[in-house]
Amino acid sequence: MAASKPVEPQSGTGLPRWQLALLVGTPIVLGVGAVYLWNRSRTKDGKRNGERKTPEGSASPVQGQDGAPPASREQENMSPLDRAQAAKNKGNKYFKAGKYENAIQCYTEAIGLCPTEQKTDLSTFYQNRAAAYEQQMKWTEVVHDCCQAVEMNPRYVKALFRRAKALEKLDNKRECLEDVTAVCILEAFQNQQSMLLADKVLKQLGKEKAKDKYKNREPMMPSPQFIKSYFSSFTDDIISQPLQKGEKKDEDKDKEGEAAEVTESSGYLKAKQYMEEENYDKIISECTKEVDSGGRYTAEALLLRATFYLLIGNATAAQPDLDRVINMQDANVKLRANALIKRGSMYMQQQQPMLSTQDFNMAAEIDTRNPDVYHHRGQLKILLDQVDEAVGDFDECIVLRPDSALAQAQKCFALYRQAYTGNNPSQVQTAMDGFEDVIRRFPKCAEGYALYAQALTDQQQFGKADEMYDKCIELEPDNATTYVHKGLLQLQWKQDLDLGLELISKAIEIDNKCDFAYETMGTIEVQRGNLDRAIDMFNKAINLAKSEMEMAHLYSLCDAAYAQTEVARKYGLKPPTL
Repeated sequence: MAASKPVEPQSGTGLPRWQLALLVGTPIVLGVGAVYLWNRSRTKDGKRNGERKTPEGSASPVQGQDGAPPASREQENMSPLDRAQAAKNKGNKYFKAGKYENAIQCYTEAIGLCPTEQKTDLSTFYQNRAAAYEQQMKWTEVVHDCCQAVEMNPRYVKALFRRAKALEKLDNKRECLEDVTAVCILEAFQNQQSMLLADKVLKQLGKEKAKDKYKNREPMMPSPQFIKSYFSSFTDDIISQPLQKGEKKDEDKDKEGEAAEVTESSGYLKAKQYMEEENYDKIISECTKEVDSGGRYTAEALLLRATFYLLIGNATAAQPDLDRVINMQDANVKLRANALIKRGSMYMQQQQPMLSTQDFNMAAEIDTRNPDVYHHRGQLKILLDQVDEAVGDFDECIVLRPDSALAQAQKCFALYRQAYTGNNPSQVQTAMDGFEDVIRRFPKCAEGYALYAQALTDQQQFGKADEMYDKCIELEPDNATTYVHKGLLQLQWKQDLDLGLELISKAIEIDNKCDFAYETMGTIEVQRGNLDRAIDMFNKAINLAKSEMEMAHLYSLCDAAYAQTEVARKYGLKPPTL
């Protein structure tokens, strides 16, 4: 794996489960945080989760034709408000009988009779008429009447939610989101129906915005630390190996007294040299020279170029190169297998698990003794929650490469997640003992400490988890992700907001391209009620997103925060904050 963030299944540990929790489907690859932050304690009142269809107010018990009360002289002596209430009650009877047009006429009569100063009653009549229009699927009329109701009673939950549903039908997602956000806050985030609508609309908005933005985004090279971590997850990869003496550029070999081993000038070899120098921005252009010239390293150049296209988030450009390498029957099998691994990982990011699985299986067929195939397929299986198969793949990787610390650590993590989610204390302890063995045998593997720290955090062994993150930082001081995880630990362990933010700010200082740090900072700022700053952080993460799926998730976070700012401005409503 790229070692930027530990691989987790969809139920993996995200932000701390303290006071406030997170709602939204978790994207696959990057284990991202949340859309709304709220108390998810479920209501004990079954009605809170039921469908809201009925109008408000009791119906008149007087029986008459079609359920309508008979005309009476008493009405002439009733006040305008009482007459309006009587008309509403008549409308309610029609509504319950499914006679919505009659109900609308009665609610219209009630609206006309009601004194304008009786705002609460008048808002109810408008809301009831909106309910009848809703049954007729007249969405514009529903929105109009709900607007009237909310204008007179700004915290009218039924009217806000009914308007939200109508706005969704009219494809006005932004205003729908604002209304349903207000409803969620007013209901203390305890009604499943409104929460699910918020989640649905956020995902739709995120996908729409990401599709447009990702298509036109400026590709951006990630940090050197990220690139090195990515390549470190491959051990049987020709293109990531250092230049051999016979491959070095002519001028370099002259300096080393090796002029006798001169090889032809090659864009690919120049690209490899730039890799060693961490001059990553020149690699794609040099590989293109090799490909265009039809040089002897065409297959290698295609694969290296595709790899860097993937690193800058340009999967569209990467796929044709990967396809060409995979279909080169005379190419080195290691190159083809590596291309299949990378295409399979790309498919997984695009949420195409079947295609991803096919590629990994093909890689295992053509290069049966390639440890990278089993290592990366094991990660895929974790993401698909196929833990037994994941462990089998990690075991195969370890057999082929016993010194693979990453595979050892990730096997322990897979076993730990299986035991933890299955609530099996004895197997949890076995997995924890396995982590101890991994860090003892591979004391230089930062990933082992990082994954162990996550498991320790789950077990609320916060002090020891903190020590593990310190070990990571000692081994990889330039890995910003570790600072983010350590910062989150401080929030969960000590509720030390200042220290947590200081560590996450340190991560951004180390790597200003760490999207995970900006995303986490934004999520915390939402919890603190600093919505404008949260939106700024999410926007920075969006510009750094490496896949359309990740970008869609980040847009969901940003839209949720923006909706809360609008709700606070319009209605003075804010969710609970830290």
